[in-house]
Amino acid sequence: MRELALNILDIAENSVSAGATLIEIEVRADFEKDEMSITIGDDGCGMDEEMLQRVTDPFTTTRTTRKVGMGLPLFKYSAESAGGSFQIRSEKGKGTQVCATYRISHVDRMPLGDYGGVVLQLVTMNPQVNFRFIAGDGERSGTLDTRELREVLGEDIPLNSVEVRAFLKEYIQENLVDIFGGRL
Repeated sequence: MRELALNILDIAENSVSAGATLIEIEVRADFEKDEMSITIGDDGCGMDEEMLQRVTDPFTTTRTTRKVGMGLPLFKYSAESAGGSFQIRSEKGKGTQVCATYRISHVDRMPLGDYGGVVLQLVTMNPQVNFRFIAGDGERSGTLDTRELREVLGEDIPLNSVEVRAFLKEYIQENLVDIFGGRL
């Protein structure tokens, strides 16, 4: 993967496959400390201890269509190769949380990429799932919660309607530029 947003998309789609009804994704940057973190948590089926120990091995997967799973191993590698760290916690029946940290200035840190496009895709392609997205840089922050959006829009207007999708695309991009200013 050439951008971190694609890692986020892959892991969030794993959360959807794990039966999550709420997925929380947080991207935080501290430019003074030269640190960025990406945290993805869900309330899906979770993993037992045995699977948790093996999940970052590319030859461990729950998929039946292929024998390799690269999402978590690549996410871990991207963090560690950029001077950061990777942590994963999971409990069977309660969900999973992964957190990757990066040194922003590290030569091997992949760019964040089209995170706004990933947010838009997750929201509009998974109407049955609640998402909470948080972005912040220490001074500015923003939150997009699909539960709040649904409350404002009511039952008759779906999040994937053309008008809502257009609004969300612009809203997400404006806020990401305001928060990160293209620095990630």
